[in-house]
Amino acid sequence: MINFDAVGLAALNSATKYPSIPTFHEIDRGTLLDNPVAFAGDVVLTEKVDGTNARVAVLPDGDYVIGSREELLHARGDRVIDPTHTVVHALASLAGRLAVPASGVRVYFFEVYGAKITPASKQYTGSRAVGFRLFDVAAVDPAVLERPRPEISSWREHGGQQFLTEEELALAATENGIELTPRLGRVSADQLPTDLAGMQHYVATQLPTTRVALDNGAGGRPEGLVLRTTDRSVIAKARVEDYDRTMRRLAGR
Repeated sequence: MINFDAVGLAALNSATKYPSIPTFHEIDRGTLLDNPVAFAGDVVLTEKVDGTNARVAVLPDGDYVIGSREELLHARGDRVIDPTHTVVHALASLAGRLAVPASGVRVYFFEVYGAKITPASKQYTGSRAVGFRLFDVAAVDPAVLERPRPEISSWREHGGQQFLTEEELALAATENGIELTPRLGRVSADQLPTDLAGMQHYVATQLPTTRVALDNGAGGRPEGLVLRTTDRSVIAKARVEDYDRTMRRLAGR
């Protein structure tokens, strides 16, 4: 059976990072281009929360490690790096009770938000409260950890992690007693606008205000949407700020 002491932490860190997600419209130097991601079938719309990406990787023996987007921060028994980080404080009590995999590594991905985590934190709290939402779960084959780090990075960015489907993700959230990022509904791919102005309006209509405010002092402005097929084979993000900036630039031409 694998254990964290037997694998290289650098390899584990790389294999369990969240992969890059494209913008719904291709972006170039901060400006969106009229070139959308192609979706087919049903598309799940979820709120994109403006916080910090965090993860908890769990092994079959119940051991776990907590990480931020880029680095590992803490492992059970205080074996790793920085137990004082905001992410660790937010997830430490949860990490030890997450469902363990029968084999391999299971990675739970969270958005930790509020406090002073990002400049947008005031949109979620007026009292520096901290919250978290689960947004994905993936399985990692432990054999990947034996590869050179550049290969692990390429494997991750080219779909190597095996993510749960939308139905499986909902079940995992229920089994662990965790809230998901808000689900706004499902639409057929042909209902998605493909032009820039249309998508700007669509995001504003689907999510006029955040659904994850932590208190009454929250500003309420949402970051945007994440669009994903039910099997998660295609995923993209549509950020309010990207569309607002792009439309201002286009109007100024």
